[in-house]
Amino acid sequence: MLVATGLRKKYKQREVVKEFGLTLEAGEVVGLLGPNGAGKTTCFYMIVGLVEADAGRIELDGRDLTAEPMYARAKLGVGYLPQEPSIFRKLTVADNIRLVLELREDLDSAGREKELTSLLEELQITHVSDQLGASLSGGERRRCEIARALAAKPRMMLLDEPFAGVDPISVGEIQRIIIHLKERGIGVLITDHNVRETLGICDRAYILAEGGVLAQGAPDALLANPDVRRVYLGETFRL
Repeated sequence: MLVATGLRKKYKQREVVKEFGLTLEAGEVVGLLGPNGAGKTTCFYMIVGLVEADAGRIELDGRDLTAEPMYARAKLGVGYLPQEPSIFRKLTVADNIRLVLELREDLDSAGREKELTSLLEELQITHVSDQLGASLSGGERRRCEIARALAAKPRMMLLDEPFAGVDPISVGEIQRIIIHLKERGIGVLITDHNVRETLGICDRAYILAEGGVLAQGAPDALLANPDVRRVYLGETFRL
């Protein structure tokens, strides 16, 4: 389980995150949502390790990660998919994934190639395995990035705007991939501006406002919450 408690962050005199906590279980999809300026990106980046928390604690299965750098969190099982394209454009899809597999000390050369084949098939990108990253569509690029993240054997996956910059067909594909990660037993935390697509696949979500948690719960409960509608969703929003 990934647990964050009492996280705070201040920039100069402005307290961006006042008091934030969440839990993420294995095999669960959780959303982190809220209006612009609510502090959700800062909260997300503190959990990833991109932003240092001023106070609070982050744990993975009881191990304190609060002071650990991002690469150490990754080694311990916290995967991260950034919003910006992160594949190497001048490498093939297969070589992008091989780069991560080379870091796996539990695999020999034959094992790495077997795992590569398995990931290409799992993410349905075998047909583009020899194409350069620069030539991929938005959906293909996202699938390559997720395959590369899976190559590191994460227990938790933190997805930053996974639906950004992809066409409607690819949105559905990425939703199916996220459900697949859940079925794999991986805990998935999503922050995204595409509220409908995110709530549509979440087991639970946290709604942030003014640096704190306004509400949390299942999507249906959040839709029925008058404060969530007033501050964030609006009265006409429907899934």
